[in-house]
Amino acid sequence: MDKIRVVIINEQKEVKIPTGIRMLVRRCCSAVLQHEDFDGSAEVNVLLEDDEHIRALNAKHRNVNASTDVLSFPLGERGKYDLDPANGMYMLGDIVISMPHAVKQASDYNHSLQREMAFLTAHAMLHLLGYDHVGGGLDAVRMREKEEFVLTELGYPRSESFAADSEQ
Repeated sequence: MDKIRVVIINEQKEVKIPTGIRMLVRRCCSAVLQHEDFDGSAEVNVLLEDDEHIRALNAKHRNVNASTDVLSFPLGERGKYDLDPANGMYMLGDIVISMPHAVKQASDYNHSLQREMAFLTAHAMLHLLGYDHVGGGLDAVRMREKEEFVLTELGYPRSESFAADSEQ
């Protein structure tokens, strides 16, 4: 990977974006591309939305009339992406994150909003790169392994409850 441009737009007013979240999202996008050995420069748009807007997008694009935590809109197919002639970067697509969902899930899973945002960003970036978990099976396992690798690399590993007890 040469360089990455991550455009982050906060379109919601419900959740105050904590200091450092934007930098974390950028670091996460970069870490996924590095882990996947992405060749070239890339551009990603990240929209921070409320539940109502993400529900409308989910209904329009997936025929699911419910809010969700994150949506990905890849611009490439099978590793082929359009090149933006203005900046020479491959346009990977758009990520839409529901900030209210992220806050609720961080609380539900008893971890920080930072970890939740890192997870949602890594998950969405992998979708932009062509990974899918919807069918379950080995594809879902591989995607989860890649997410966890990136999260651990960024300092947000799974909780210690998943680790082996070293005192046994």
